[in-house]
Amino acid sequence: MPIQNINVDDSRLQELTHWFSEQLPKIAQQAGLVETTVNHLQPSSSDASFRRYFRWSDQKKGLVLMDAPPPNEDCRPFVKVAKLLEQAGLNVPKVWAQDLERGFLALSDLGQYTWLEILSEENADELFSLAIDALISLQKIPAETAQLPAYDEALLRRELALFPEWYVKHELQLEMTEQQQYLWAQACDVLVENALRQSQVFVHRDYMPRNLMLSEPNPGILDFQDAVHGPISYDVISLFKDAFMSWPEERVQRWLKQYWDKARAHGLAVPDTLDEFLYDCDLMGAQRHLKVIGIFARINYRDGKPRYLADTPRFFNYLQQVIERQSALAPLAQLLASFSGEE
Repeated sequence: MPIQNINVDDSRLQELTHWFSEQLPKIAQQAGLVETTVNHLQPSSSDASFRRYFRWSDQKKGLVLMDAPPPNEDCRPFVKVAKLLEQAGLNVPKVWAQDLERGFLALSDLGQYTWLEILSEENADELFSLAIDALISLQKIPAETAQLPAYDEALLRRELALFPEWYVKHELQLEMTEQQQYLWAQACDVLVENALRQSQVFVHRDYMPRNLMLSEPNPGILDFQDAVHGPISYDVISLFKDAFMSWPEERVQRWLKQYWDKARAHGLAVPDTLDEFLYDCDLMGAQRHLKVIGIFARINYRDGKPRYLADTPRFFNYLQQVIERQSALAPLAQLLASFSGEE
């Protein structure tokens, strides 16, 4: 993740630093820190949102400061979901101090390295086994306890609409014909029906190596503020069909079976057969791939962040894999072919 430069004219950073200097003595007492002065904050990371992060550390421990500027960001869901995950025994940042009105949080530091930086062919089986176990713990949080927004038809369709609105219109510079709109509507109906038919559980919504930290216990889990109550296959397919790294399909299928076996053993309502589960993963993955392609195009054309758009070929490869397996995606296959004149 890129390091941001600190601008001396950055008024929000100055405001964050002043707030943190007021909070640090109290945090130090609670967290067992040695230092109680703010010498300097190190820029840590940015993401595809408006949030940014800074690190502070003493000789023993570190903190991460989140700057989530209103009205573009809201810290409240992060604080709520962090508490839910912590109560479920998962390793998430502890919120040591908060100013929800101004969008400032002081969090425990889960470590320096994301899984995206450390995953390799040699350690993937071991790490993904841990990620599967953590995901199952997350999915077992009762809906009545979590009280999350529903991943309903309206949200599913809004996400899918990002693909024609931003990728087709802005990146391809095309207006869909009547026939293309018909194919798109057919494809969306198939994907939405499948998602709503699945068992509904706690969904992290961005459960991928970039948001898992090398930590103790492993993994540390980040970026959960958009959690919803939705399809059981969503997070597991997100884990293995990542935006920034790809795995051989035979390994992905093996990991999905491992998840299915463990989920059944823990009483989660996955389909009775592995083939049914893999079908759900394929269609859920297609919905997510289309959404992400649209988001990456929007980040480029609306927000001026072009680096994400370079990863869209990875998602088209994912789509091609599932299109070749699932005849239900024939309308989507025909639509994508029409964009390149291959009808």
